[in-house]
Amino acid sequence: MAAGQGEGGGRRSREGRGAAARRASRTGGGPGPSLPYITRKIKEYEVLDEDGLALIEANADLILEEIGIEFREDPEALQLWREAGADVRGERVHFPKGLCRELLKTAPSSFTWHARNPERNVQIGGKATVFAPVYGPPFVRDLEGNRRYATIEDFRNFVKLAYMAPSIHSSGGTVCEPVDVPVNKRHLDMVYSHIKYSDKPFMGSVTAPERAEDTIAMAKLVFGDEFVENNCVTLNLINANSPMVFDETMVGALKVYARHNQACVVSPFILSGAMSPVTVAGTLTQILAEVLAGAAFTQLIRKGAPVLFGTFAASISMQSGAPTFGSPEPSLVSYGAAQLARRLGIPFRTGGSLCGSKVPDAQAAHESANTINMTLLAGTNFVLHAAGWLEGGLVSSYEKFMIDQDQLGMMQKLAEGVDLSENAQALDAIREVGPGSHYLGCAHTQANFQTAFYRSPLADNNSFEQWEIEGQKRIEERANALCRTWLESFEAPYLDPAIDDALLAYVANRKNSMPDAFT
Repeated sequence: MAAGQGEGGGRRSREGRGAAARRASRTGGGPGPSLPYITRKIKEYEVLDEDGLALIEANADLILEEIGIEFREDPEALQLWREAGADVRGERVHFPKGLCRELLKTAPSSFTWHARNPERNVQIGGKATVFAPVYGPPFVRDLEGNRRYATIEDFRNFVKLAYMAPSIHSSGGTVCEPVDVPVNKRHLDMVYSHIKYSDKPFMGSVTAPERAEDTIAMAKLVFGDEFVENNCVTLNLINANSPMVFDETMVGALKVYARHNQACVVSPFILSGAMSPVTVAGTLTQILAEVLAGAAFTQLIRKGAPVLFGTFAASISMQSGAPTFGSPEPSLVSYGAAQLARRLGIPFRTGGSLCGSKVPDAQAAHESANTINMTLLAGTNFVLHAAGWLEGGLVSSYEKFMIDQDQLGMMQKLAEGVDLSENAQALDAIREVGPGSHYLGCAHTQANFQTAFYRSPLADNNSFEQWEIEGQKRIEERANALCRTWLESFEAPYLDPAIDDALLAYVANRKNSMPDAFT
């Protein structure tokens, strides 16, 4: 049975669920029907003019040619670069001017990322924006307020929440690191959880080439061999080891995914001042050089394989060395990188709801708002860390996830731009009301009030007295309660039992084939 159609559900229960869905669609809350991926109707915000872009591109070409990029401990990669015309000295590759750009001409400017439920398919590229949750934290801040190591149960919970959140379009990847499962086996449980508890597009494992192969094998059990080889069913995060290094783990995973026509998000992981220069222009130059090398390499593996221009950019405190978020300089980096990606002709990834705060407080809110607004306005196509990020990426927070997904609904509304339809022009309302009256009771307001404004399921806009009567709850408390309600009401989307059995058998066989390893 499909999700939301539990056994024994009669007419009354279906009508109740329909009413709840309509309320959810009006408020931007959930759980409710998923919103489609964003098709932006607003212009991208640009910070560089033609001269500035040309300068960054010329400087990146100098880095590629004179300094080079290292591809470590991968003889195959070095040989492929030699055959492509690069100057390989040891593990360092020097690129003739224009080589990487020429190779990238075969990469698609946009593509479809397929979900096991075709209604959840999303576009990557063009005017599309896709939100995915937090990725990578080893810790969680749970609903009891404890900061602790993440478990596989936490992982499943975050996948469920991402499935239920209307404004999140992908269940993501490593939504938290389940440390109660052996390192060499946890990727199997993680990929299975994405498939079992969500029917939105998911990301694959990149922590070892064989784990990438497992992701492909499990995807083929769901989609079929031929479909996987000819369509993108998983995005995969390939971080450059900045400055100017791709290590054997990332290169190995990239090769697996590119060979199977799966998308690689080539993303320099930048803490400016530590892993790149302290200046915006210097950081942009290094990012472009690293992306050009890594993204072009996907085309040496398989022409036409989808690839994204990615960047994760943060600054650091020059006093403590700790990463900082929501500050102006990383926003300028992301705006500029988005422009460079559009000129290169491949989709772009950056941003999220990033913060350095330890709890979902005012610091978390303003840093995350600064980042997610910039992310949308930059014209980002794929947004990782869109919900749940806390403590500089060390923590996945349930409460922050709920607050962030609410904000993502607002971004979805903002991206729609200005409606200029006859109804939106509202001339009938203006004529009806005339000077000195009000619009509260006019026909136009009555006809449009349910959808006129985004309604947050978490923000309290009542009077002080009403807020006091209802327990003086902070937004974190309201988020906690909403999260518990969602998890209690979760119903898994339909998965063909034969596919489920095949996945479980594959996971069991792979786990039995190797001893546990916790490092």
